[in-house]
Amino acid sequence: MSDGNGHKKIKVLLEHRFPARAKVLWQTRSAVRDCLGNDGCQTGVVDDVVLAIDEACQNIIRHAYCGETDQEILLHITRYESQLEIQLRDFAPTVSPDCMKPRALEDIRPGGLGAHLIQEIMDEVSIAPSPNGQGNVMRMTKRVRRDL
Repeated sequence: MSDGNGHKKIKVLLEHRFPARAKVLWQTRSAVRDCLGNDGCQTGVVDDVVLAIDEACQNIIRHAYCGETDQEILLHITRYESQLEIQLRDFAPTVSPDCMKPRALEDIRPGGLGAHLIQEIMDEVSIAPSPNGQGNVMRMTKRVRRDL
């Protein structure tokens, strides 16, 4: 089975559901770190992916849900031969794909650099309405190799 771009699917590494609350993100970071480490991903890649997922979740909480809520975020990480695919799904109102455009780094002010970090860390980033029309799906990919 492939991802549509010719990448052979190896396995699903993580399926994780959690409420859109900042105080539970440590559990998500820990689950991501464990699953990627157990899969043999390089430490630097693990750290980068954990940071990108954390920033994306913060953005979902802050911008899609407009604050903390018990509504869920679904995290799905799939391993292909040479890349990871991360999908984050929310159930918030549909957002514009333009929301992932980072602001200029010269625009110095607090906050707002999450989109820039995500774009720098990941190889591909996209956001689209959920296929069933309820919520949004953020898809990120990262090329990887195993240390094992």
